[in-house]
Amino acid sequence: MRVHVKELADAAMEALVVPSFTRIGYDLRRSMFAWTPLDDLTMTDRVVAVTGSTSGLGEVTATMLAGMGARVRLIARDEGRARAAQERIARSTGNDDIGFYLADMSDLEAVRRCASEIRDGEPRLDVLINNAGALLNERMESADGYEMTFATMVLGPFVLTEALVPLLAASDDARVITVTSGGMYTQRLHLDDLQLEREPYRGSIAYARAKRAQVALTRVWAHRYGDTSVVFHAMHPGWAETPGLAASLPRFGTLLGPLLRTPEQGADTIAWLAAAPEGAGSSGSLWLDRRPRPFDKLPGTRVSASEAIQLWDACERMATPRDDDSD
Repeated sequence: MRVHVKELADAAMEALVVPSFTRIGYDLRRSMFAWTPLDDLTMTDRVVAVTGSTSGLGEVTATMLAGMGARVRLIARDEGRARAAQERIARSTGNDDIGFYLADMSDLEAVRRCASEIRDGEPRLDVLINNAGALLNERMESADGYEMTFATMVLGPFVLTEALVPLLAASDDARVITVTSGGMYTQRLHLDDLQLEREPYRGSIAYARAKRAQVALTRVWAHRYGDTSVVFHAMHPGWAETPGLAASLPRFGTLLGPLLRTPEQGADTIAWLAAAPEGAGSSGSLWLDRRPRPFDKLPGTRVSASEAIQLWDACERMATPRDDDSD
């Protein structure tokens, strides 16, 4: 198949959304573009930290990278679940260099403490994967008083990433990968209401807006740290069958049924960005199925550079430890 025909077919799937985000898009792109098998990539001696890594895409990603020889560090809320995931990954891959750190990503002090423990406990860090998520049915607040989804998916990763950039920058090939969602395409940034305080709360909307914010921050990070060895990527896995989807959006999962991607298909681009040479070749892009994708699809959802910086500034203010506030 000629290259331009492949590109047209890929663009057509992307425009139609459903074939792009389901396993149809995954299978066709893997075939059309002759993907390098993940088994051909190596992560030997590279240290990878993964949030939200005790189930779903996070655990699958950690398992894939451990299978490539990575020294994997799970970041999890619950010690029992962390130990169980650690044992499953070690058993399935034969890689015993699997450790874990504990932090609730919605609790900013816990995230700061976790980052400090990683800096003290790891001589290097090559890849950070921000994967933890939360889709709630009703509005809840974090220990810091922030809306829980925004705290877990935006503020927590913001604090963790900023705290670990110096350790990452000590590597000559460091990568930060944030796992977002295609749902973010339906929402714009609401800089005047980041925590959904001015409208009726809907968990799916809070989730999509937090994912939109994640992608905007990825572009700011790429710009701010463009003179370092750290590159920043966002990716969305398409519509994958995970415990989170089953629990939070059961009707959606039932509707798509066999068209849903497997967790391994959803995690493929995360692992590829972490391991492949192509993952070091750019910064600040959004990916699906190993190819960069547009940041915006619908009119009125585009995030300008100015808005992204305003979001950054808001996150910085909210993430500042309150004991350090001048007032």
